[in-house]
Amino acid sequence: QVQLVESGGGLVQPGGSLRLSCAASGFTFSSYAMSWVRQAPGKGFEWVSGIDSGGDKTDYGDSVKGRFTISRDNAKNTVYLEMNSLKPEDTAVYYCVKDGSGATLGIKYDYWGQGTQVTVSS
Repeated sequence: QVQLVESGGGLVQPGGSLRLSCAASGFTFSSYAMSWVRQAPGKGFEWVSGIDSGGDKTDYGDSVKGRFTISRDNAKNTVYLEMNSLKPEDTAVYYCVKDGSGATLGIKYDYWGQGTQVTVSS
C-alpha cells in the first residue's frame, strides 16, 4: 500500500534551517507529482510547495517563496523540502502528499503522510 513517511522536523531558532524528507513506497514514485502541505496550530491547511514527477517544474506558496526549496530523488523515492530563513509563522505540522493527478502539478491529493512537526522559536 502507499506509504509516505516524513522526517527531519524539529525545533529551530528563527533564521535557522531544516531539511524535511519524505520517503515514499507502494506506488511508482517517478510517475507522480508531489507536494508539501502544512497546518499551523489552530489554522487550516496551507499548500507550501509542489514538484512535478521529473523534478523539472516546481512551485511555491507566496509565504515561502525564496526561502524554501523542493526537490526529489526518483532513484531513492524521496522528496525533500529545504527550509531556510525560518520564521515563527512557519511553525506547523508539515505533510508530504501524493498528487493523484499524475505527473504534472495538481491538487488531487490522494495520500498523505503522518506529518512532521516544525517549531520555530527562540
